[in-house]
Amino acid sequence: MNKLYYLLIIFVVISCAPNKIEADLLVKNAKVYTVNSLFDTAKAFVVKDGKILEVGIKPELELKYKFKDVYDANGMTIVPGLIDAHAHLFGLGMTQQQVNLVGTKSYQEVLDKVIAFQKEKNAAYIIGRGWDQNDWDIKEFPTKVELDSLFPDTPVSLRRVDGHAMIVNSKALELAGITSETKMSGGEVILRDGKPTGLLVDSPMKLVGETFPEMTLEAAIRVLKDAETICLENGLTTVNDAGADKMVIELIDSLQQAGGMSLRLYSMVSNSEENLDYFLNKGIIKTDRLNVRSVKVYGDGALGSRGAAMRKPYSDQPGQFGAMITTEAELKELAKRIATAGYQMNTHAIGDSANISVLRVYDEVLKNETDPRWKVEHAQIVTPSDVALFSEKILPSVQPTHATSDMYWAEDRIGSERIKGAYSYKTLLNESGIVVLGTDFPVEQVNPMFTFYAAVARKDLEHYPEEGFRKEEGLTREETLKGMTIWAAYSNFEENEKGSIEVGKFADFTVLDRDIMTIEVDSIPTTKVLATFINGKKVFSSSN
Repeated sequence: MNKLYYLLIIFVVISCAPNKIEADLLVKNAKVYTVNSLFDTAKAFVVKDGKILEVGIKPELELKYKFKDVYDANGMTIVPGLIDAHAHLFGLGMTQQQVNLVGTKSYQEVLDKVIAFQKEKNAAYIIGRGWDQNDWDIKEFPTKVELDSLFPDTPVSLRRVDGHAMIVNSKALELAGITSETKMSGGEVILRDGKPTGLLVDSPMKLVGETFPEMTLEAAIRVLKDAETICLENGLTTVNDAGADKMVIELIDSLQQAGGMSLRLYSMVSNSEENLDYFLNKGIIKTDRLNVRSVKVYGDGALGSRGAAMRKPYSDQPGQFGAMITTEAELKELAKRIATAGYQMNTHAIGDSANISVLRVYDEVLKNETDPRWKVEHAQIVTPSDVALFSEKILPSVQPTHATSDMYWAEDRIGSERIKGAYSYKTLLNESGIVVLGTDFPVEQVNPMFTFYAAVARKDLEHYPEEGFRKEEGLTREETLKGMTIWAAYSNFEENEKGSIEVGKFADFTVLDRDIMTIEVDSIPTTKVLATFINGKKVFSSSN
């Protein structure tokens, strides 16, 4: 009775008002996880000029405002627009133009896919990505023997799934000028009997990349648009692009300014002299859709290719330590330059040696900085005693599906002691106060529901292992949603404009077909995105 009386009073008061307030959109009949400071839920909210105008319950909002449009969620769940805090947008788009080798179960399957691709495309240079020898019955790195036989006159370059190893044929080696005498710090040309096998790890791959055919402007736009489509279909409204060159960043900006790209980007500038000279001198670049204020640096390589820099040899390959792509001395000089420019430094660190090098440099350089929010990207294997160096100044940016992709072989690679400091997301959260979540796509799948499931359940998509991989390092659902929204926004210095559904923030939100905060945990990966909104405009709908 009291509730009815209250609603009648609201109706009388508001209906007596001379004019309703004009607004663009009412979102109603939803279970809205606002992800505000109290983690409140709501049923409806109002959008005007691309921003949240009011959050509340449906009756009072419908009486107060006059709407141009209404979105009825029909009881579905709405969360703030999802943010992928570590990904490679251009790389994702490129996978749509090249040989997709993700999920191949043998080297023969890789070869079959390359043959089929070439029959269709007749490419002058065959480029592919996605193989992972850890998924094969014979878990050995491939060689160029078969590629030479199949493609003696056409260069072939096939990147490993993590992007830190590459198998190429003799023609590609010839074009790149790579021989048995080629030596580069931060990587290796793998030899057998004194001759290149065709396998390259980290830095020598750059020599091959420099021989790729030049991309046209039209092709580059197609790559970005293809990637954007995939992101929007998966409910992403912001992507942290972990390493982009000047050309790509400027192309993204021009597309966004012309209305040809809706997706918001937090672009980390790739660490090269050309990029640093341009952006660090130019200063922070900030629009409503683009934020350029950070530099992406590679500390070491990847665990899967044994390129991650380890303090002690790999357990499954004595004598192999991995390698630093950027030495600690070089990291320190870079850090000083980046800090002086007012930029954020985000450094890839997989191995325990790389992580302590990055942490030591950050700790020293940031002593007098008040709010740097520098990130360790991946923070994958951290010696437990080193975790204390994470703080509100030094944030972990991790990818939960890396844990569930690597769990089958990671302990064999680094041993039972070092695994205790690996993929330790709860420990990192407890130390720094936040943990930032992403996918590293196209290394992993784009789907953020897989990220959510891996973080909470610590299982793969087959629900293995039953009790979860190192389950004590799992996150709660609330922590996980924060890591994909407000904490990711905070790490980008954007917490006042996105990351939650609150008054004054961008009307970026994602509509899901079920409540990921309450459903049975193993059903989380099958959650579907029904719609994606950016600035209150529907940029994807599953009904289209």
